[in-house]
Amino acid sequence: MARRWPARVRDLPRAERPRELLLERGPAALSDLELVMLLLGTGVRGRGAAETAAELLRPGLGALPERGARELMQVAGVKGAKAARLLAGVELGRRLFAREDPDAPPTVSGPEDVVRLVRPIRRARKEHFVALFLNARHQVVKQETISIGTLNASLVHPREVFQPAVGESAAAVILAHNHPSGDPSPSEEDVQLTGRLVQAGRIMGIEVLDHVIVCANSYLSLKSRQWFE
Repeated sequence: MARRWPARVRDLPRAERPRELLLERGPAALSDLELVMLLLGTGVRGRGAAETAAELLRPGLGALPERGARELMQVAGVKGAKAARLLAGVELGRRLFAREDPDAPPTVSGPEDVVRLVRPIRRARKEHFVALFLNARHQVVKQETISIGTLNASLVHPREVFQPAVGESAAAVILAHNHPSGDPSPSEEDVQLTGRLVQAGRIMGIEVLDHVIVCANSYLSLKSRQWFE
């Protein structure tokens, strides 16, 4: 059950307020919503910071860097100053990431990393099915487009996914594809295909860690929604 937040952050016990939690436990202890609440600072009359943060995060955290000031300001409770703080936080994160060793392979620690790595397909007009091949440290050793077009058994066969995985000595695979419709909800074909590839991976000894469906402004992780184990 989602937490019920009071209209004002100051109505929370002091130890439960996002700023105090961050100072006491560090930023990693805060949820995405609490971090966005901190960037917002306060709510507005009749609408708390938690409600505004939840609306900003509804398309997914990965969609936040794609939104400009005007789009952010369409959310009730977000004026110029709040939009500027949000965009400044996003840009600092982007610049920090850009300073990492460009020769080091990217590491995947969650679906947000997958969304970033497959960004070019998010607005594609056709479905692109992509496989990320990872080593034992979950670093991407290769990224390959398996098919372009409507997903079905003939376009995405286990051999097309696991043949390059074996060639790269991959320890695991992450699957991703886009929905041009803008709705990341998995179709019956998506779920069936994922199940077939998970089973094939078990036989090959190469784990399928996740299948992430991306759209222009949202995404969905089948693993986090427990569509497969």
